[in-house]
Amino acid sequence: MKSRAAVLWAPHTPWVIEETELDDAQFGEVRIRLTATGLCHSDDHAQKGDMITGLPLIGGHEGAGVVDAVGPGVRRLAPGDHVVTCFMPACGHCRWCAQGLSQLCDYGAVVMSGLPISDGKARVHVRGQDVYQMSLLGTFAPDIVVHEDSCVKIDDDIPLDLAALVGCGVTTGFGAAVMRARVEPGDVVVVVGTGGVGSSAVQGARIAGARTIVAVDPFEFRRTQAMVLGATHAVASVEDAGPLVRELTRGVMADKTILTVSLMTGDMIQPLLSLTRKGGRVCLTSVANPETRTADVLLKELVLSQKELVGNVYGGANAHSDIPRILALYRAGLIKLKELVTRTYELDQVNEGYDDLLNGRIMRGLIRF
Repeated sequence: MKSRAAVLWAPHTPWVIEETELDDAQFGEVRIRLTATGLCHSDDHAQKGDMITGLPLIGGHEGAGVVDAVGPGVRRLAPGDHVVTCFMPACGHCRWCAQGLSQLCDYGAVVMSGLPISDGKARVHVRGQDVYQMSLLGTFAPDIVVHEDSCVKIDDDIPLDLAALVGCGVTTGFGAAVMRARVEPGDVVVVVGTGGVGSSAVQGARIAGARTIVAVDPFEFRRTQAMVLGATHAVASVEDAGPLVRELTRGVMADKTILTVSLMTGDMIQPLLSLTRKGGRVCLTSVANPETRTADVLLKELVLSQKELVGNVYGGANAHSDIPRILALYRAGLIKLKELVTRTYELDQVNEGYDDLLNGRIMRGLIRF
């Protein structure tokens, strides 16, 4: 079938809207008519070369829609099912999935290949050539063919446009606070970077019972929105956060600090450790350039103060259990999704959306199909 998509042809060039030829769903695959897709920083990292992907590439990895066709061998989904796409598929039976760590599924070895799990042959073609799909998804298109292991079925009453956000940013941020930083009732938490992921880390910390949440972001708009979502204080920089946290805790410092800036560099680690109390935990949630090999860390402080430094993939979430759980929290009024969306766009406005995102004019942007 014919469709449309936003395609990246070369690094540091704009997304180009192209007509596509979409193959039928093959073994284990489904075709989805998407309702919406989120504009996430990860696709911008692919555009800038900070994340290695094949080119040409259909961007997008936060999608939600309705299954309209299934291929042979599909077991869990049927036409008419409402689904959220997962940027990290889960096979369900590798060592990591069996241990309840599906965010570390062995599929991760191929997830950035952009080619289907089942046979490695492209399902989308533009200008007579094969095209890769971001995170095996490529949701900057109203119609996609993906493996059923990249989909989570959700209840029909959840608004699909808002559910799209849970495919990546909301789950990663919420899980950063709840599952990786392990925020506990009464904690003092600092979230550095309160865009799409960080704003959800703020919500996760609030829901987990943090008594103080300090949001750090250079953009005033995002600081204001972080306060709406549950932050108790907001400052423009890590340097400003130091004296504030010291005063709030009488010198003890934060129980948990969470880094959710767009692109992490090695010089960001030690300032976070300095904001963190003895025995506290630092959670790193940001993308780093693959060439970055070093980080500034005062080892004495890390060891003798018994501080913990942990990574974060997908919020430590098991998508098939945690995405429905997060959407149940939305239904209960505990997680705010509508409030995250500053503006919606047409597919043709994808470059305008990223300009707004990178310049701090929006918290989250949605493309609606």
